[in-house]
Amino acid sequence: MKSLPLTIPALVLLVGCGANNSPPQAPIPGESTSAKMRTLETGAQVIQSRPPVEAISAYLDGFHFYSGDKNGQMEAHHYVTVLNEDVMQAVIYDGNTKDARLMGVEYIISERLFNSLPPEEKKLWHSHQYEVKSGSLVAPGLPAVADKALMSKIVNTYGKTWHTWHTDRDKTLPLGIPALMMGFTGEGQLDPALLADRDRRLGIDTQEIKRQRADIVARPVASGANAWERGEVIQLKRVQGSGEHGHGDTTHFGTSEQSQQAPSR
Repeated sequence: MKSLPLTIPALVLLVGCGANNSPPQAPIPGESTSAKMRTLETGAQVIQSRPPVEAISAYLDGFHFYSGDKNGQMEAHHYVTVLNEDVMQAVIYDGNTKDARLMGVEYIISERLFNSLPPEEKKLWHSHQYEVKSGSLVAPGLPAVADKALMSKIVNTYGKTWHTWHTDRDKTLPLGIPALMMGFTGEGQLDPALLADRDRRLGIDTQEIKRQRADIVARPVASGANAWERGEVIQLKRVQGSGEHGHGDTTHFGTSEQSQQAPSR
């Protein structure tokens, strides 16, 4: 993946042609940023480094829906970091402007790693074959050659997506608990109005992109992904106690698990 042509020139093209045209749809409560805060922000930008943010190398635009709610659909702007040949991670926003809301995260892994997961874990992941081949997942601003190289890498990967701010519903603040999201797997699922509005704003033609990707090889979807297609809908719910994340003594503060697992020096 790191050998793909996501170089500085390509990134400049991406920023120039594929961003700053999809603002959030509703205001959020709060006072306007003060001059003092803006000064502090500017100073921090100059003085502090931001390696995790600077490692973001690609912008992808696609669509998600709530696991268990096929009509709970929304556009999702992904800003992607490549960790290695098998793992990528994306921060997801509800727009591509400076004031876009951080909506969630997506972890993207290769088919090889997906096949190594336990059966119950696989139910949390969705495939990307249809999203790539249909043209609904796009890399705004990338030239066709770079787009095909990138999508050829993504087409057989799997994503695990959690939205923490449901800006399509709770438009003002991040309310409620995180939601597991899924990806579309066939024709007639994605609302055509959402797709048409996206294409208009980004100045693209999904059907033409689909034709350009006709020769991208998509392997059959690995067993265990897209659990919603089998009627297995998974979402979080509020529970008393620590749930599945509770290990050992959960009622007292003490030595952290991380410290216990650290090698002795």
